Order: sequence, then structure tokens, then C-alpha cells
Amino acid sequence: MSLFYAYRAATRLLGPALHFYLNRRKKRGKEDPGRIGERFGHPSAMRPKGHLVWIHGASVGESLSALPVIDEIRRRYPGLSVLVTTGTVTSAELMHARLPKGVIHQFVPIDRQVCVARFLHHWKPDIALWLESDLWPNMLTKAHKAGVKLALLNGRISEKSFKGYSRFPSFIRPVIAAFDLVLTQSDEESRRFESLGASNVKTVGNLKFAAPPLPADATELANLQEQIGQRPVWLASSTFAGEEHVAGDIHKKLAHEQVGLLTIIVPRHPDRAEDIEEDLIAQGLQVARRSRGHAITPGTDIYLADTIGELGLFYRIAPVCFMGKTLCASGGQNPLEPARLDCAILHGPDMSNFTTISEEMRAVGACRLATDADDLCRQVGALLRDHAAARKVAATALQYANSKAEVLERTVDALRPLMAQKAIDEVDHA
Repeated sequence: MSLFYAYRAATRLLGPALHFYLNRRKKRGKEDPGRIGERFGHPSAMRPKGHLVWIHGASVGESLSALPVIDEIRRRYPGLSVLVTTGTVTSAELMHARLPKGVIHQFVPIDRQVCVARFLHHWKPDIALWLESDLWPNMLTKAHKAGVKLALLNGRISEKSFKGYSRFPSFIRPVIAAFDLVLTQSDEESRRFESLGASNVKTVGNLKFAAPPLPADATELANLQEQIGQRPVWLASSTFAGEEHVAGDIHKKLAHEQVGLLTIIVPRHPDRAEDIEEDLIAQGLQVARRSRGHAITPGTDIYLADTIGELGLFYRIAPVCFMGKTLCASGGQNPLEPARLDCAILHGPDMSNFTTISEEMRAVGACRLATDADDLCRQVGALLRDHAAARKVAATALQYANSKAEVLERTVDALRPLMAQKAIDEVDHA
């Protein structure tokens, strides 16, 4: 038996265990208790009449990349309905706030054949657009067998994942072959997909360049700016465990020269806020927590922004930011988000999730590498002292972020043959 069919058998036999797992996640706040049925393929909305395109992004990053695609598809194909699926509570909250009116959101079902079949039977999508690398074998192969036209957008496979997949070709080839079209971020990604069995691969670029600036509530922005006043401020963004402690150390080291310094910390996972606050207080720092409605007072050292979907606020406030998951964890976060909002960007040694972007940005002076915690402290201090240097890095970052927006047009243009095969008419905007 091939690994692919072994996987299918395992997901069938482990059904009760998967139910137990999801219920545990629900108790821990990792699943929406009111919508848990969607994870088993039970719909919570009616299917609209006519053609339907289904767009899937696993989590927040993929969901954000999908937003400009949704807008452009609806502009070109106004008679088309759109269904969006995601896999996390955080991404669902983001989609609730940012999806256009009329676009349906559901949680993606778990990858059991019975759940997938139930989902496909109800929604009957004409086309499925998959974002990046969330490759679920049952979902993709059953959708392909049901006649759904499948395209992978912004396709990427890390070197580590590629090596792993290459060891088990009988598992990955049926999954990759389910795609009628694979659109990748780079030529290297294209070569990897072709090696794994993809037959129709095109390099179009990274959709993250097409994303609009992160939004911010104007009233909240004005309130925070009034509370901060003229204080020097820097941001530690999307931090992982250990990086908040580093930010606290940097605050203590710089506070004597940057009078009134305010450090804003936005943890990637707000559910860690209790532990983060406890650690920062143990460092002797005064902490205000956004989730509890605390105001920023003159005595506040650290503003712990333990909420979801508000990074746009803090990138607009802080002239200097450090990208988390690069110093005490690996992979990094999307540097194009602060680049669009006038930030001088610093990151740690590991930006492997954004290798090409970070390398290109460093080459033109659009961001700076901090080799370790001490170097990060030195560079934060230097940019806070030298406003002209910080503005130059921020301006270069903005220029870079705006340099490849045509990727959206190339992506949607490449989908035309699939749309035509399903007799979905494009409006002529010429």
C-alpha cells in the first residue's frame, strides 16, 4: 500500500480520535464552539446560485494574501460568488472584519474523506484557489475527482519540506497532480513543484506585494497617539516566546538615554499574554495591557498589545520596529506589512519564511539585520537617535513594497483558462 492510501486509511480509522482532538482544541479556545460543525463539513450557510469560486488560506498570512485576489476576481467576474475557508480562529476573526460584503466564510473541514465529501456535496465549487502550501491530500484529490478546477496561488515549498516530500513521492505526487495550475513565487519554487509532479507551473511572483496596507481604526489611532504624545517609541511585532524578554531588556538598557521611552510589544499569540506580563513585571517594568483597556500613562514602560488584527495601528505609531520570530524562533513574519506603513525595519538572523524578500530588502537598505539581542539593542538605539537614518530606511522599504504590485494582474490573468473551462464570463474592462 502506498503512503497516500495509508494516509487515507489512517484518517478514516482515526475519526473518533480527530473528533476528540477538535473538542480539546475547542475547550482551549483554538476552535469556534459555535461553528465546530463546519470542521466536520456541515455548512452554516446556503450555497448561492450560479458559479462559485472557493478560496482557501490556512491562516492569517495566507488569508491576507487572498484579499486582493478576491477583490480583483469580483471586479472581473461580477456574476461569480466567492467562498473563503480558513483553518484558525484568528484568521476567521480577520476575515469577518475584512471580507467584502457578500463573500461567505467557512472553516475548512478536517481532512477526513467523509467530512470533505459532505463539504463538496453542499458547496459544489466550480474552481478552488489554494494559497501557498496547505496541502491536504483528501481535500485536494477528492475535489479534483469531483471536477473542481484547482489552482495553487502564491505556491511555495521550503527547502526542508521539499526534501521531506521528495523522500515519499508516492504520497505527494497524487496531491500535487490534483492542481490544474500552479502559480509560484519564484523560479526555484517552480522547479520544486515540477520535480514533485506538477505539470502546469508558472512563476508569477509573490502575492504579498499586492496586499493593501493593514487597516487601522482612526479613532483608536488618535487616542493612542494622544496618550503617547512626544515619547520615543519602538515596536516588537509578532513576537514569539523569549523575544518579549529581549524587548524588555532593550527597554531597560535604552531608557536612560531615550527619556520617556515606550516599548510596544505585539505577541503573535495573544493567549500567552499572562506569562509575558508576568515576566516583564519580574524585570521591573510597568506594563499596560490593551486587552484589559489599560491606558498608556507617563509611567508605562511596556504597552502589551495582546489583541488580534490591530498591527496596522502599531506600525503607524512606531517609527522603528523589530520583526518577531527571527531571534528566539525561526521563520520570520511578513516585512512588507511594516514597509507599507513608514517603519524602519529590523529583524533577527532567521527570515527563512521570507528569504528572497528579506535579502532583497537588505540589499537596497530597506531593512537591517540584527545578529543577536545585543546587536538588536544597539540598532534600535541608533535608529531612535538618528531620525533621518530611520526615515531613510522606512522610505526605501515603502518604495520596495510598492515595486511589484503587478503580480496581482499576472495571477488573475493566469486563471482565465480555468474560468473559461467552467464557462465563467469575464467582464471586459478595457
